[in-house]
Amino acid sequence: MAAAAYRLPAMDMDFLLGDTTRGLRFQLEYQKAEELLRKWGVATTVIVFGSARIQPDDRNGWYNAAREFARICSEEGGAKYQNHQPRQNVIATGGGPGVMEAANRGAHDANAPSIGFNITLPMEQEPNAYSTPDLTFRFHYFAMRKMHFAIRASALVVFPGGFGTMDELFEILTLRQTGKMDDNLPVVLYDSKFWNGLINFRQFVDSGMVKEDDLNLFGFADTPRQAWDELIRRGLKISKE
Repeated sequence: MAAAAYRLPAMDMDFLLGDTTRGLRFQLEYQKAEELLRKWGVATTVIVFGSARIQPDDRNGWYNAAREFARICSEEGGAKYQNHQPRQNVIATGGGPGVMEAANRGAHDANAPSIGFNITLPMEQEPNAYSTPDLTFRFHYFAMRKMHFAIRASALVVFPGGFGTMDELFEILTLRQTGKMDDNLPVVLYDSKFWNGLINFRQFVDSGMVKEDDLNLFGFADTPRQAWDELIRRGLKISKE
């Protein structure tokens, strides 16, 4: 009875954390977040990506811009709907500091819920103080975290960031380009000077790597209100009570 084989599988951590049960753990990471998102009535989300290194007093104003955008989105997009109506355009971030904190904070300013999809990293990431506790998740698998970002996304706003932000941006653009994601999902890059200085998007077309129309998969904005208006212009759906 003391042998490992006799343990109930659900109580056997050596078994649950083994190689052969990786698929089960993957399923659990999907299901736990999914159940809580449904419980809160989250139908669609507006994803906000950007650097974790940006501070509240950054000289470019990116932190405050992300905060203000998230406030506008939360107040005007349907995240606060009650009376059993689904919540639309709920702010969703990676749950950490920097732009992520700013966006969750903007939703908090509007008294609206927001989501934090945290990831376990070698240098432990801790959730910021502003994502809704019941909607603050922690993932081990990047793939499942990315899936949860994508499956409810109604729009994407990307603030300046590093390699992680580039990875997330181009993954969404690839899903759009290949038809694996809603054709009407608007993507807005915040701070046109930053993005056009960082990436020569025209070179993708001129070298034959993408089609001319692929450059229409995204737009630019330089103020929080402009970012919100650009999402709507590009087809973001706003539900009415």
